[in-house]
Amino acid sequence: MESKAAVALAKNERMIIETINVAPPQEGEVLVEIKATGLCHSDLHGMDGSWDFSTGFPGLFGHEGAGIVREIGPGVSSFKPGDHVLTFIPHCGHCPLCSTGKTNLCYASFVDFLETSRVDFDGQKLYPFLGLGTFTNFNVFREMSLVKVRDDAPFDELCYFSCGATTGMGAALHTAKVEAGSTVIVFGLGGVGLNVVQGARLAGATQIIAVDTNPAKEAIARKMGATEFVNPKTVEGDLAGHLNEISGGGADFTFEVVGNTQLMQLAFECTKIGWGKCTIVGIAPDEARLEVPPTMLVQGKSLIGSPMGGVTGSQIPAMVDLMMDGKIDVASLITDRLPIDQINEGYDKMKRGEGIRSVVMFD
Repeated sequence: MESKAAVALAKNERMIIETINVAPPQEGEVLVEIKATGLCHSDLHGMDGSWDFSTGFPGLFGHEGAGIVREIGPGVSSFKPGDHVLTFIPHCGHCPLCSTGKTNLCYASFVDFLETSRVDFDGQKLYPFLGLGTFTNFNVFREMSLVKVRDDAPFDELCYFSCGATTGMGAALHTAKVEAGSTVIVFGLGGVGLNVVQGARLAGATQIIAVDTNPAKEAIARKMGATEFVNPKTVEGDLAGHLNEISGGGADFTFEVVGNTQLMQLAFECTKIGWGKCTIVGIAPDEARLEVPPTMLVQGKSLIGSPMGGVTGSQIPAMVDLMMDGKIDVASLITDRLPIDQINEGYDKMKRGEGIRSVVMFD
């Protein structure tokens, strides 16, 4: 079949809107009509060449997809036509990673995704970013890369749980395991960072300090649950010293959600001696290196990374329920709803630091 899509022909080039060919689903695969897909910074990292993992050209980017199952391939047992689904990182359930129950990572995330691609343009296979590729109205996905969700959730909000909302809230709730009554500092208030704030609020943190250089982020940060807002540009003197002072000697939990190594070091420095935990959520360029003073580790501080918030697909439906029950707010974080023809403009706004989350709607 044919599908309208945004195709990235080469690194650092604007995507072109074209009609691509979609082959039928094969063994263990599912054809999905994408209704909404979010514009995430991870795709931008892949397109601009700062992140080579699971990236190829010509490519079909996008990994935050929500849609409806239209056809299933042989052997598919988890889905049927008409099911509402989200795209997510794969979980095979039996590899050495999955079988431990200790991680949401799966060896199925580390394969040649060009072999799994069922889409082509101008006679050439398109590389699906992260093995997904949601910047298209239709695509075929592996059964293990989809999550079934409730039918009454709006697609524009639903697609956020394919990455941004899940990664942010999951980092607070599942990776760091923020405790009730604790102090939290969140560095970076983009679409993921604001969900870290929201996750910390859900966990019952007493003090949530939101840090960002954009003063326009203060209102939405407080709406998500921040108790204080700090703009580094307005702080006189040492920022770490200022944050440690207002947090009472450092925070119990800090989060870096930008992908800047200097900010990661700052976040680690702002954790409390004895038990403070710094969680890295932001994605730095492949060549970046982080310098951590070993003495801080001996002081009892810890540093941990959070892939996709540490969340497995089986945990996402409960998070969607929280949204539908009004306990978390996703709608306020979606600042633009665009047709696929305007996807490049959406990324232009992201580069300028405008808005929070843009979503492409196919209807």
